[in-house]
Amino acid sequence: MAQIGMEAAGTDRTSLRVFEEPPPNAPLTDIELTPNVILRRLIQSWCTLNASHGIERYPTPRPPVNKPQIIKLLKEAKSPDMQMKFLKTLRSIASENDANKRCMESAGATEFLASIINNSNEVSDEEGFTSTKDEALSILYQLKLSEHGLKSLITSGNGEFIASLTHVMQWGSYESRAYAVMLMKKMFEAFTPTLSLSLKQEFFTQVVQVVRDEISQKTTKASLQVLVHACSFGRNKVKAAEAGAIRVFVDLLLDSSEKRACELMLVLLDQICQSAEGRAELLNHPGGLAIVSKKILRVSKVASERAIKILHSISKFSATSSVVQEMLSLGVVAKLCLVLQVDCGSKAKDRAREILKFHAKAWRSSPCIPMNLLSSYPF
Repeated sequence: MAQIGMEAAGTDRTSLRVFEEPPPNAPLTDIELTPNVILRRLIQSWCTLNASHGIERYPTPRPPVNKPQIIKLLKEAKSPDMQMKFLKTLRSIASENDANKRCMESAGATEFLASIINNSNEVSDEEGFTSTKDEALSILYQLKLSEHGLKSLITSGNGEFIASLTHVMQWGSYESRAYAVMLMKKMFEAFTPTLSLSLKQEFFTQVVQVVRDEISQKTTKASLQVLVHACSFGRNKVKAAEAGAIRVFVDLLLDSSEKRACELMLVLLDQICQSAEGRAELLNHPGGLAIVSKKILRVSKVASERAIKILHSISKFSATSSVVQEMLSLGVVAKLCLVLQVDCGSKAKDRAREILKFHAKAWRSSPCIPMNLLSSYPF
């Protein structure tokens, strides 16, 4: 059977020397075997000679690093003058394989990198400038920390790590802000209650700003997921409302067609509208009720259920006469009647039916509801 012992990415099989290997269990007739190291060098030489044709050189495998090596690097990286150099070395090591990442974490790299982020006052105010804080943050994200590693971040700097990431979100480069929010997402997934009970107003302001800036789809979703975790607890709903989250989400929903992002924003609107402040913010937005109603039956079952739940909160707790009339004129009532006619889940139908019953006196005989939908109105 003819087979190439080692093949570089993108190489042309017919251009390489082909080595003959015997079938399994067959005796070897040629005792002049080629060692793997020689074979690798031959392939690398061929790649170098054919670099002009777009062939990339096959890299020489490196042995995994060990814990003493990492500890030595971390000690050397404490020197301010050499810190950036050694941080880049650490990043290169982490990028090679998962074994190196785990070795770095066990050697104390997590705590060391967190201390740089907590204590550095450098700001990326020049295009192309990378601070030691930026570099440390990118390595931390790249490490894909274990639950133990994430916990050590939460407790680092006497619990000030979230404040440090909030500072990065406010003043960092777009890349560093993205790393900060994606690292927060991992931390919240592991320790939501621990983190959520002590969040400051500035945290919500900066995460909402990251959502508003739409750095990337991945960053936006991570920011929304962080807020979903945070807004599961008490006063955080009010803090999110005061950070302008409602206005940002409604504005983005007007143009957004990405399913998961729409679902997350509707989940957040539902959470925040469980507070009086959140409902007031939604009603103060000219497109608030309209965009929530529009997303019903257009995105997904999850989105429809959340949108109807938002309208249920408004109808039950904040339905002034002007709000009731606005819901009618915007077609919200007609949409709720349509919900009763289609297959969209029993919970959604039950809530839609409740909303219609809340204000039946004002809506039932209105000419604003088409006759084909009015027949579904609950009596």
